[in-house]
Amino acid sequence: MALRQPLAPYACDATASRGRLFAVSPSPTRSAFQRDRDRIIHSTAFRRLAHKTQVFVPLDGDHFRTRLTHTIEVGQIARALARALRLDEDLAEAVALAHDLGHTPFGHAGEEALESCMKAYGGFDHNAQALRVVTLLERRYADYDGLDLTWETLEGIVKHNGPLTDDNGAPRLRPVARYILDFDAAYPLGLSTFASVEAQAAALADDIAYIGHDIDDGLRAGLFTLEAIAAGAPFIASLLAEVAAKHPRLERGRVIHELVRRVITRFVEDAIATSAERLARLAPKSADDARGAGETMVALSGEMTAAERDLKRFLFANMYRHERVMGVWARARDAISRLFPAFLETPELMPPEWATLAAARDGTARAVVVADYIAGMTDRYALNEAKRLFGA
Repeated sequence: MALRQPLAPYACDATASRGRLFAVSPSPTRSAFQRDRDRIIHSTAFRRLAHKTQVFVPLDGDHFRTRLTHTIEVGQIARALARALRLDEDLAEAVALAHDLGHTPFGHAGEEALESCMKAYGGFDHNAQALRVVTLLERRYADYDGLDLTWETLEGIVKHNGPLTDDNGAPRLRPVARYILDFDAAYPLGLSTFASVEAQAAALADDIAYIGHDIDDGLRAGLFTLEAIAAGAPFIASLLAEVAAKHPRLERGRVIHELVRRVITRFVEDAIATSAERLARLAPKSADDARGAGETMVALSGEMTAAERDLKRFLFANMYRHERVMGVWARARDAISRLFPAFLETPELMPPEWATLAAARDGTARAVVVADYIAGMTDRYALNEAKRLFGA
């Protein structure tokens, strides 16, 4: 068994963390980043991911991915990338495990519906919602709200997809959510720089995981065939030829597994090689050097980026826009679109603690409370609430 290598100079060092909003005594058995990971795993929001949609509403079957199983797969890949690049594996895993805590029920359909409902109140962003969850909405500890995670984990949650602003504070790609701006004003996260290399590893792990498991789920659900995805993506055709040459009479279920494991392996190995080359070329001497390098440290090669683009294009057309998926998503959007105005107008329809919070506010402040409540719902709970209120 290979021994774990010393951390690279550009890795984050748990012993040199920038700390937490609320100071805690050091743990004799866990590093600061291990403690973050454990707090995330034991949170209520993390448990809810077991009953939140990835692509398929879980009522469609027990073997498709949920947000929780997706998150666990992202964490595994993030650790693999971090280990190979000599990063702090625990920080990479903590960011990976927290990255979807702000997602609504019903996957992207639910997020689209909640975004539409919140348009007049500042909008809705799942990354900002994840920050709200870990800094405000988890109410477990006696001394503070939230999970009191380290600065490095909070930075990774907010910026794992890249800088949010330019050096002058102007938004880079889209407006920055108000909660992120307000939080950054009180506890600066450096919105104009890249996140740590560990957070970048978690972001790429997210892409690799969902491509692999969406191919798996889509094939097993019968949304498309092996022949169709091979025709749409030369990368897949080459891997299927490899499987056929090695296992010429393999049954379909095992062919799918052999394909998916090769997809993930190829992407991970390419990411490690490409990222190692970038890190060697740029030679950051510290985690802050990597943050300020002006480009992503963890990336795919040009060839694998093209393969990723082909696969995303195929999955968008043949899975995410499949009539079976779209039909379920339409009903999911309808449920949230009806729940939001009902709770906004009549807060007492919510549980007492939420009703009290909402009733004491009006306008945008009340809408944010309602959005927090809906975003935290599981698919099953949202369906039951729709049935309770509307009989549908």
